[in-house]
Amino acid sequence: MDVYTERHGSGEPILFVHGAGGSSEYWYYQKEHLKRHMEVLTIDLPGHGRSVGDGCRSIEEFREAVREALQKLGIKKCYMAGHSMGGAIAMSFALAYPDILKGIVLICTGARLRALPAILDGLMKDKEATVRMIIDYAFSRKIPEKLKEKGFMDMMRCNAETIYNDFVACDRFDAMNLLKSIQTPSLIICGEDDLLTPPKYSEYLHKIIRNSQLNLIRDAGHMAPLEKPEEINNMILPFVAEIEKARNGL
Repeated sequence: MDVYTERHGSGEPILFVHGAGGSSEYWYYQKEHLKRHMEVLTIDLPGHGRSVGDGCRSIEEFREAVREALQKLGIKKCYMAGHSMGGAIAMSFALAYPDILKGIVLICTGARLRALPAILDGLMKDKEATVRMIIDYAFSRKIPEKLKEKGFMDMMRCNAETIYNDFVACDRFDAMNLLKSIQTPSLIICGEDDLLTPPKYSEYLHKIIRNSQLNLIRDAGHMAPLEKPEEINNMILPFVAEIEKARNGL
């Protein structure tokens, strides 16, 4: 399955995987900062951004598309950061292909991602109103309207069927009984104001995934990488540095 990817910078590779209805553009602030320290890889999942198709209807299908993309890029081992649905993909990847991962960054996600019935019911009937509802839930009330409007316009670029398939994939995802098998070092991040995947979801991940650390971000909602990009970047870099230090016996 051909997907659109970009690579920037040099050093330890980190692949950023976006969430439902998103694209690689979502990671702009991470790419611009981290490419000075690492090799930043971004992907448009099938049906999103500059990739073709209507997407996938399971996290496992998305995971396989990501694995194929890494193979085509010639990446044998990397870090992986995933937001929301992308976090589910990263967890699924850590369970299926742990040897490919040095560490995972799980941002505003959970072991189960049940979709609100109003989202599943509404997307194919009234895309604009439903996307507006998603965005209202997704951003902290403390974030400027201008940023929320950009989030709305970005999601509207994705066709309704693709977004619907994303939420179906999320709704089917359940790693509650599998988390304890994840051995990959994990950085778990969540906005304190996240209404879609509340902090208790991240606290549960931290409790069950043995080699994990948890960071909560004040005044951030579900779209924390857009809302508080500096905080996210400043959490990823020391996480990677610590793992590399341990790997190199320093």
